[in-house]
Amino acid sequence: MIPFTGAAPQFPVRVPVPDLSPFVKGNHLPGVWSFCAPRPGPHVVIVSLVHGNEIAGAAVLSRWLHEELRPLRGRLSLVFANLDAFSRFDPADPTLSRYVEEDMNRIWAAPVLAGGRQSVELRRARELLPLIEDADILLDLHSALWPSDPLILCAGVPRAHALALRLGDPCNVVLDGGHPEGRRLIDHPRFAGHGGQACALLVEGGCHWEAATATVLDRSARALLQLTGLLPAGTAQPPMGRGAAWQVTHAIVARGRDFSFLRPYRGGEVIARRNTLIALDGAEEIRTPYDNCLLVLPGQVALPGYTVVRLARPLPG
Repeated sequence: MIPFTGAAPQFPVRVPVPDLSPFVKGNHLPGVWSFCAPRPGPHVVIVSLVHGNEIAGAAVLSRWLHEELRPLRGRLSLVFANLDAFSRFDPADPTLSRYVEEDMNRIWAAPVLAGGRQSVELRRARELLPLIEDADILLDLHSALWPSDPLILCAGVPRAHALALRLGDPCNVVLDGGHPEGRRLIDHPRFAGHGGQACALLVEGGCHWEAATATVLDRSARALLQLTGLLPAGTAQPPMGRGAAWQVTHAIVARGRDFSFLRPYRGGEVIARRNTLIALDGAEEIRTPYDNCLLVLPGQVALPGYTVVRLARPLPG
C-alpha cells in the first residue's frame, strides 16, 4: 500500500484531542464498550477511529461513555477501531496518523480478512470481526480532510438506502459501490449481502478538526439510536431536512501525481451542466457525465491509484 504522506498544506486542529485513556481497555474487547438492556432489541454498533486521525467520532463516543449513556433496549456497542493509529496522532502533523500500515477502511472483503496477509489494521479488523458480524445496524463515523458538506454513504442494497433516508441526518444520502482500492466496513457481506437484513451506514460529518463535525456526528448517531428505540423519542434533534438521494456512477482514480482540479471544489457541490470540465489527469479531461452532478468528497491532493472524487446523479423521489 502507498502510505498517505501528508503531501498537503498543514491543517489547524481546532478541537481538543480526546483523552481515550479511560476507555482503551474496554469491557468487551480492547477499545470496545458494549452494553445490554433488559428489553430485547437490535444490536447497534457505533464505530469511530477507523482512521486514526478522524478524532471527531472518538470525541463523541468518549463523551457518551463519560455520560454513561445506556440503551433502553437491545445492545449498544461503541468502538474505537484503530487505536494504534490514533496513538500516533500529532496536532502538529495530523494527516500522518490516518493508519499505521494500510487503510483500515479498505480491508473488509471476506477473502482479505480470511487470508494470510498481515498488518496492524488487519489484525485489529480480525479481532473486531465477531462483533461486526453480530451487529444488526452499524454506523461508521468519519470526517473529511478537505471541505465537504455532511452526508450519509451506504452500499447499494435497498435496506441500507431505506434506513439512510429514514435517518435523514445528514440529509444527503449517497449510494456508493465503494473504492477500487478495497472494501469498506459498510461493504462487509454482513451488511452489503443481498440475502441478509443487517444494515450499515457511514456518516461523513464535515472537516476532520472542526468543532461542528463532532456536533453533526453526535446528532446523527443519537438520531439512529432514537430511530431504533435504543434511546427515547425526543433525545435527538429533528433532521436538518428531508433526505435527498444520489447514486454514485463514477469513481475517478488518479493515474498520476499531475492530477489537478480546475479549482478547489467543495464536497457536496452540484455541477449544473453535463460535460463541464472539472479536472485534468495529465492530458485526460475529467468532465461531468450528466446535469446536476454531485461531487462526493473531492480531494485536492491526488495519489496515483487512489480515488480522488466520486460523481453522483440525483435519484428520483
